[in-house]
Amino acid sequence: MKRIQIIKVMSEIGAGTRGASLGFQALEVAALSRGVHIFKRLPITEIETENQLLYDEIETPTAKRIRGIGLLYERLEKEVSYHLSDKAFPLVIAGDHSTAGGTIAGVKRAFPKSRIGVIWIDAHADLHTPYSTPSGNAHGMPMATALALDNTSYKINEVKGITLEWWNKLKGPEPRIRPEDVVFIAVRSTEEAEDEIIRENKMRNISVGEFRALGLKKAVKEAIKTLEACDHIYVSFDVDSMDSSISLGTGTPVEGGLWKDEALNLMVELAKNPKVCCMEIVEINPCLDDKKNTMAETALDILLATESVLKERIGK
Repeated sequence: MKRIQIIKVMSEIGAGTRGASLGFQALEVAALSRGVHIFKRLPITEIETENQLLYDEIETPTAKRIRGIGLLYERLEKEVSYHLSDKAFPLVIAGDHSTAGGTIAGVKRAFPKSRIGVIWIDAHADLHTPYSTPSGNAHGMPMATALALDNTSYKINEVKGITLEWWNKLKGPEPRIRPEDVVFIAVRSTEEAEDEIIRENKMRNISVGEFRALGLKKAVKEAIKTLEACDHIYVSFDVDSMDSSISLGTGTPVEGGLWKDEALNLMVELAKNPKVCCMEIVEINPCLDDKKNTMAETALDILLATESVLKERIGK
């Protein structure tokens, strides 16, 4: 790889709270207040959003604004694939987590014959589908789209018409990843429908307790070993993977998460691995931060540390 490419996708149509579309601006404010010029130093591509849909009536309650999510998937898939094919390292900074399925689709499009591994650092597994979701919020569904799951065994909603049409588009013609090629880290807030998928497919979840018991190096080694059959690895970092005492400025904070230093060192250690080809940071919401811009300040520290390692690895 020859450079780092920031891809900015400030969508919040998949979330149940407002404000994630301001996450990048909050990072910029944090950077400017410190005199840090990462957003001038690195090239940035901005993905057009569909945030205007927030003003419209919801026509698909079991997958809210799914038409817009589908358009974002298409745009992000093309952009991520393009930069990977151009030997760049995509560093995606997104609003809500719903668009991560488009990032995974882009990695698969760039490497269609390869096995893609996913390290999902998050409080949530995001394995819901329009059939199983209690909320209809699409930021709880990106992993299910990547795995092409419906999970009708836990069906609580009827899915048809526009919702079904777009859901099938999000899943694509075939799964982009396999269940055995996913490692969850710090996932601790799931529902029965998601738990069943994890159990049935024996998906690996390194809990916060196990992460601490193993220690950073061994936990990362365990994650990479689980994905040893994969050719490329995508890392998705949701700021709510951190403890709720830290991650106040995010839509769905959960107690019992990673501490800041644990999250930072985890991202740094993963960035060193040559199989890691794309990383993403999501769900910074300054509107929910009751400590000024603390969430973005924390995320900026993690971003800067990750960028430093990637620069050393790539040689730029």
